Amino acid sequence: MNRINLLSTLDGSLFDNFYPKELNLAKLDVCCSMRPEEVFIKEPWWHDDFQPVQADTLEDFNTLMGLEIALRIKLAREEGRDIIVILSAGPMGMYRWAAEFLNAWNIDCSHVHGFNMDEWSDSEGNTLPPSHPGAFRNAMEQAFYGRLGRLTVPESQRHFATKNELPLYSEMIGELKSNNASFLLIYGIGWIFHIAFWEPHFAADYPSMEEWKQATHRIAGKLHPMTIIQNSITSFKGKITSVPARANTIGPGIFLQADYTIGGVDGYLPARNMMYQSMALWATLKYGPDMWVPSSVMPQYPGKLFFIKDLAGPLDPEVN
Repeated sequence: MNRINLLSTLDGSLFDNFYPKELNLAKLDVCCSMRPEEVFIKEPWWHDDFQPVQADTLEDFNTLMGLEIALRIKLAREEGRDIIVILSAGPMGMYRWAAEFLNAWNIDCSHVHGFNMDEWSDSEGNTLPPSHPGAFRNAMEQAFYGRLGRLTVPESQRHFATKNELPLYSEMIGELKSNNASFLLIYGIGWIFHIAFWEPHFAADYPSMEEWKQATHRIAGKLHPMTIIQNSITSFKGKITSVPARANTIGPGIFLQADYTIGGVDGYLPARNMMYQSMALWATLKYGPDMWVPSSVMPQYPGKLFFIKDLAGPLDPEVN
């Protein structure tokens, strides 16, 4: 009996051409059909120091990821090194715990240089006011910098993805690295597999993966519809009309330079056993490096990818 699913009904549907043609949906389907325990099986392209880390609950996820962030900042302080930290505005719950641990250990964060990886924008790259409740700058000030109190990161070392400052990120980070700063990337994975707001369809602008890897940033990048819908759920309480269709973002020319990476996949709604990021998890780990699936390159770099247990499946249908 033929299966009735997206693959068998796509042609001529309104969903046709929704994904880039270069994205292999059949391959994604195979990735998501694996057994939950296979999420930990090391693939040939994984870095020796890359590993997925399972959290049983969202609370565990936030705590474990926050601890990992705090440990890296603490280690840099103990080594007498500055640390570059690329900060993701999704997920966010781990920053509370990172601050809790740093405060408990009395770690002065004057050695931290924070770079927000992205920000909503208009078509000219103008960003939301810093105090806007939907602005990533506001979110980071409240969730992380503000929680550190007297130990916090100096304001002059907090950088945000405005159209004026984002193009300077690469030079600023390069200078810090030349002075022996360590480089930590904190990232989430989008519903459409982006890192920061570096979307799959951006790959069309680059003749090769090597050139794609050199791109440092994009001003007023056009976001994929799935990114807009995801953020309407996570940040705008379902009001799609509040979500900007563009954003300023770092690119792989910055986020692939990190010495260590801390990623998170937390798109699980336990109250009704609903989830939206299971495919993002499996594509990242099992698809294989591909510029049309930006998160798929991350296992090639040292670090940890934290995920909520249920996202690994089994991904059997359940009507909610």
